[in-house]
Amino acid sequence: MALTGKQIRTLRALAHHLDPVVFVGKADVTEAVAKQADQALEAHELIKCGVQDGSELTTREAAEALAEVTTSEVVQVIGHRFALYRESHKKDIEHIKL
Repeated sequence: MALTGKQIRTLRALAHHLDPVVFVGKADVTEAVAKQADQALEAHELIKCGVQDGSELTTREAAEALAEVTTSEVVQVIGHRFALYRESHKKDIEHIKL
């Protein structure tokens, strides 16, 4: 699912106020980190993640690796933070209108 420029701008604006919920540490993208990100994406659709200083991955590499594992889209990468988006299958949450 490729996002358009307008959709990315909307998601970036929404992600600005979010706090990171998933952190990639020195063990890089592990199964536990992927599971945590997957659950957060299913519950919220848009999440912000962080890369800690001990990680051997750059922020872009961590974002792309986590996006691939969770089948989500990288919305933005700034500094040690990045945002991911994936449409949720849950019916009981408020979905982001794109």
